[in-house]
Amino acid sequence: MDNNNLYNMLQPDSPDALLKEVGTILYLMDPAFDLTPVNAVFDATVRLFYGKYPGYQACNTRYHNLFHTTGVFLAMARLIHGAVLNGKNIADRYILLGLTAALFHDAGYIQENHDRIGTGAKYSTVHVQRSMDFLEQHAAEHCLSPEEVVWGRAMILTTDLSVAISEIVFPSLTAEFLGKMLAVADFLAQMSDRMYLEKLLFLYQEFKEGGVTLFESETDLLQKTLDFYRFSDQRIRMLLDKTGCFLRLHFAARWNKPENLYRIAIEKQKTYLEKILKMPESDILAQLKRGGVVKELFGESSDRSAV
Repeated sequence: MDNNNLYNMLQPDSPDALLKEVGTILYLMDPAFDLTPVNAVFDATVRLFYGKYPGYQACNTRYHNLFHTTGVFLAMARLIHGAVLNGKNIADRYILLGLTAALFHDAGYIQENHDRIGTGAKYSTVHVQRSMDFLEQHAAEHCLSPEEVVWGRAMILTTDLSVAISEIVFPSLTAEFLGKMLAVADFLAQMSDRMYLEKLLFLYQEFKEGGVTLFESETDLLQKTLDFYRFSDQRIRMLLDKTGCFLRLHFAARWNKPENLYRIAIEKQKTYLEKILKMPESDILAQLKRGGVVKELFGESSDRSAV
């Protein structure tokens, strides 16, 4: 499979096409699955990120954006489908809760209308708590009960890398299973993005505004991303040891491709990163050619030592 087909299959560019794909996946699990609440939460999420949700501005973070959120939503649906194919029994209502948590997991980056200082990136270290609060504050709009809010909050908390999974109080084993699945979906969606390496430059900007001081520069973040690959591999295995199995089952059933396409895409990005990191530091950013990101951020010069 060539790169274009791989990435187009992993995530359609259009939100409408992506929602249609999730609808197809849900139909494969249960032809009677009620898509109405799924569509409603998805529509609310799109409006939130586009600045059309009452009380909120449009998303202004370039890494944690709508494309990422909908990618997590799709990865979550695929993992759930694979688990069902593997014999896991998950009620439709719980599937809806898992998908809702996926759609709201980064809502904490969105600024309220009165918040006119900086961008949503300033909430980098607290965005998960804000996302949990967003779900709770808007639960009634999506007919979520207080008990379901507890489920959703626990699921979203799994995406906080500073929180040990063992410290999270899950209301049930199913909530724990779906929460761990969401954490995995968060890794898969961002790291399989065809522009993952380029978007890391946006992530550096978000970290800088948010007071995250782990990286000295964009290039330093790229160099340390190799460690993040190892960390994410270990965490995925710890969270959901059947991730590969679930995804192979899904892609076999949906596209007759019994492969973990996320893993293939992630390895392609990793291989390219390893290649460019062997170059002189002043040449590294120039190798990130997709989307015009480097030119947008640094102009014609991609040598950060000259900026």
